[in-house]
Amino acid sequence: MIVLGLTGSIGMGKSTTAALFREAGVPVHDADEAVARFYAPGGAAVEPVGRAFPQALIRGGIDRERRSALVLGNPDSLKRLEAIVHPLVKQDRTRFLADARAAGTPLAVLEIQLLFEVGAEDEVDAVIVVSAPSAVQRERTLLRPGMTEEKLDRILARQMPDAEKRRRADFLIDTGQGLDSVRQQLTQMLDKVLAPGWRGRRLL
Repeated sequence: MIVLGLTGSIGMGKSTTAALFREAGVPVHDADEAVARFYAPGGAAVEPVGRAFPQALIRGGIDRERRSALVLGNPDSLKRLEAIVHPLVKQDRTRFLADARAAGTPLAVLEIQLLFEVGAEDEVDAVIVVSAPSAVQRERTLLRPGMTEEKLDRILARQMPDAEKRRRADFLIDTGQGLDSVRQQLTQMLDKVLAPGWRGRRLL
């Protein structure tokens, strides 16, 4: 089974691209969705994160806004949080891939915003980076509820620069030209990786 990693900085169109993969019949594991499940009441991260950050615990779950406020700009707190959450996400995507292989799926996608930052590129056959002009990125992101210029700058500060992600990508999808363009780029990429004889980074 071919495994592709999908990544990109905030506001670059990663979720939209993931939706187009699903539209094409490709199963996608969304790391952010997994974290949301872990933070919901009864989720695997509630007890350990609540113990480390009791201010983030509300009504039996972890409030992501409060959690973000506690770790943004605080490297030590961020490391503590990541030490709890990242192993849970990795276990979850391992189960996802096992299920996909058991189902005979020819290709699956791991959507991971911090793919390079957590070293997950070693788990995939190719890395897809979604990108757009920085002005488009900021415009998209600032439309999100609760987002501010200061908060966006803090988020970008902990993410690998877009230029470096583009440099390390096996495939680049430009999301700045509209949905039809993204769909066309994705189709061309799928045709390439599913062609006989294609070799990904794990086989090189």
